[in-house]
Amino acid sequence: MKASASHFVAIRGLRYHVRSWGGADAPKVFMLHGWMDVGASFQFLVDALTREWHVLAPDWRGFGQSEWCQDGYWFPDYLADLEALLDHFVGDEPARLVGHSLGGNVVMLYAGARPQRVARVVSLEGFGIPAETPDRAPAKFAKWLDALGHPPAFRPYADLAAVADQLQKNNPRLPREKAEFLAGHWAKAQPDGSARLDSDPRHKLPSPTVYRMEEVAAVWKQIAAPVLWVAATESFIPKWLGTHPEGEAATDGLASVRARLAHVPKGQLASIDQAGHMLHLDRPEAVAAAIEPFLVAQ
Repeated sequence: MKASASHFVAIRGLRYHVRSWGGADAPKVFMLHGWMDVGASFQFLVDALTREWHVLAPDWRGFGQSEWCQDGYWFPDYLADLEALLDHFVGDEPARLVGHSLGGNVVMLYAGARPQRVARVVSLEGFGIPAETPDRAPAKFAKWLDALGHPPAFRPYADLAAVADQLQKNNPRLPREKAEFLAGHWAKAQPDGSARLDSDPRHKLPSPTVYRMEEVAAVWKQIAAPVLWVAATESFIPKWLGTHPEGEAATDGLASVRARLAHVPKGQLASIDQAGHMLHLDRPEAVAAAIEPFLVAQ
């Protein structure tokens, strides 16, 4: 297992935790985790990389060891946090960005909003979310207001081993040694031996905003960098995104993903078989083999 280091930096008024692997003189790659995850979950993907890289993997605000935000969490803040992280670590140098799930959606939107600041984009299972129509707005606001009155909470676990049990229940492909490693980064042992997830439960609050695919596509169309989307063949994401587009073969399980990728000027798609949504945990060697040649290409 490659050794990592922890850093704490001030990002937009919050104390941000950033995990890094490799020497500072190696080419930099930013790896951005998904919802209810932490930067340390890229450990196995980093282990599978064959070249020397300086990998920087922050815990997003309110996740892992990064500071919780007292004003709640809004998706655009992830883009602003990413820009501040780039300012801190690479300045004006165009960056290589790898994001999983939520992190993949962040890097895609950032690459369209700031095309000059991005050299390469890899989105692992981050292809947007199901499109919503404007008539959903009233119900979404009402649901959000109701939830504010009953803030979410995480249940305690008997110990870190119980957290590892839950991780394996969520993902049966996850070997025990990986589950135990992740449990130690996802949760914190308490003085009585119990364990609590080390993230802000307010991330579970429903969003009051409507997801407008037209706006997302308009941003993606501005991306100047080459983009690699990596899909897992056993993931729920393609079906979740909705119906297959007219004229696409129903037997193509990635049809919904391909339809969205059509909005990306320099986009290409790779797939990883025998893997689900957490593909960087399920098959890190296959993911590394797919993304590393793309990251080094000129």
